[in-house]
Amino acid sequence: MSQIVKAQPKPIASQSVFQRGLKEIKRHWQLYLIMLPPLLIILVFHYGPMVGLQIAFKEFNVVGGIWNSPWVGLKHFKEFITSYQFPRLIKNTLGISLYSLIAGFPVPILLAVMINECTNTKFKKAVQLITYAPHFISTVVMVSVVLMLMAPRAGMINNIIALLGGERIDFIAKPEYFKSIYVWSGIWQSMGYNSIIYIAALSGIDPSLYEAATVDGASKLQRIMNIDLPGILPTIIIQLIMQCGRLMNVGHEKVLLMQNNLNMSSSDIISTYVYRIGLENARYSFSAAVGMFNSVINTFLLILVNSISRKVSETSLW
Repeated sequence: MSQIVKAQPKPIASQSVFQRGLKEIKRHWQLYLIMLPPLLIILVFHYGPMVGLQIAFKEFNVVGGIWNSPWVGLKHFKEFITSYQFPRLIKNTLGISLYSLIAGFPVPILLAVMINECTNTKFKKAVQLITYAPHFISTVVMVSVVLMLMAPRAGMINNIIALLGGERIDFIAKPEYFKSIYVWSGIWQSMGYNSIIYIAALSGIDPSLYEAATVDGASKLQRIMNIDLPGILPTIIIQLIMQCGRLMNVGHEKVLLMQNNLNMSSSDIISTYVYRIGLENARYSFSAAVGMFNSVINTFLLILVNSISRKVSETSLW
């Protein structure tokens, strides 16, 4: 009697990642369709223009255009790094950025914690309205207000100084005052709006933790230190990483409006230098190289701080 051998079923080949991805797209095609317009906007307006970055490695001329301009390699980068203005630009840019980070980063956190602890609803809404409003003031108007307050003759601050027997000071003309004026006016303008994300994080903390702490006799300060701050610590770390990734990105609009020949030694930063060289002097390739140098440094700082945060606190962007 012949032995009947059962045929073994062939193993089903595992699906590739590409095939599984296609199945997911077919299953949830409505969600991917909704995601398509913003994705196209990012590709067209953010990644598309990156093709033009090659201008930083060329000697751009209008007749030849980007593609037909002669290739010069790292010439513009070397010229910027070896220029006499390089140390001053780096010093001013990092000085303003670090000053803004150290002085301005804790303020929205403190404001959010204080608003969260406030029990008077009307007072809380009034504080939120007053602190949020400056964010919606344009940079031009805000700088105009600052210049009016600090005007040497009719400014309110100088009037108070003169009333107290002091001498009037032309703050905007003094290089030593520029960074403080820039930073603290920026803190005043942005602290309310930046506190929103921390207020949202505080609202997600379990209320039973506060009830248990109150039963145990914890004071408000103890509740803040042991519940509020640990509860929003991941949000604080993420915001700190993002701030460190923008250390070299000091906006040129506000600086240009406050800048003059007298305070140039402390107000000239990389972004204003790019604006002056690129648009006023029409050195497009050189200014593009300076801008790329700035972006590369920011990217390196972002990766570095994110890596440190992931090792120390296990919280990171990726």
